[in-house]
Amino acid sequence: MDKQELGAFLRSRRERLRPEDVGLPSGSRRRTPGLRREEVAVLAHISTEYYVRLEQGRAPRPSGEVLAGIGGALRLTDAESDHLHVLAGTAPSRAGLHRRDVRPSILTLLERLPQTAAFVTSATLEVLAWNDLAAALMEDFAELAPEERNLARRAFLGSARADATLYGISDAAEFRHNVVMRLRQALARYPSDPAVTGLVDELRDGSPEFARLWERHDVQAAPTLTKTFRHPVVGEVTVDCDSLTLTDRDQHLVIYSAPPGSSGAEALALLNVLGAEARHYLG
Repeated sequence: MDKQELGAFLRSRRERLRPEDVGLPSGSRRRTPGLRREEVAVLAHISTEYYVRLEQGRAPRPSGEVLAGIGGALRLTDAESDHLHVLAGTAPSRAGLHRRDVRPSILTLLERLPQTAAFVTSATLEVLAWNDLAAALMEDFAELAPEERNLARRAFLGSARADATLYGISDAAEFRHNVVMRLRQALARYPSDPAVTGLVDELRDGSPEFARLWERHDVQAAPTLTKTFRHPVVGEVTVDCDSLTLTDRDQHLVIYSAPPGSSGAEALALLNVLGAEARHYLG
């Protein structure tokens, strides 16, 4: 149970709600945003004293029933409710370190996806494996040290080899927000993994934007359905985005494709032909 993080998460979810969101009168004497602690306690059918202690990081581990009541009172989404259980220590936790080895079948799949850029990321957003088209669209990851393949570092700290424009993507702000949420979930699952804790500390110290987003305690992002890359060789490349969770290793398979006949499909086909030449311009 991470008492301090649990308390901060509860407080952040309480402060985002308005009384009318839960059927309460708004009144005119509220000095702080959101619901009052006693209102959450009433809605969750627990004592105000116990809820206050939870937010202050002083309460013992709550039961599943208490967490369900609090989740309902705070109108948590499924993802937020899952995160609440992880922080409270009532959900199965992953032992030790996050995995960086990719299943051989996934490596084979990467090479068999036609006209599709695909890559695998770890729980900390390190690019672990990729196909040739992903390298042509984004960058030649083989030329980078493992720490330079981390998309979180690239998003907030830049890169020694690039100008930190995130491959010219159209949704850079949304991507950075999603990165923060992914890392918050990773930290809850691997609280003793130095690679996870070290990365979060590095980003909080090195990026005011990351530190600001981190304090929001968000854990769920809207899915990204399309994305546009601004490529130095073929220009704009608009693709459909799919991210598949590889549950057994806590990794994600990210797939960029385009409908047949679209300008995005034509651009991907050209990148596929150019191959190494396109990667040369990215370097």
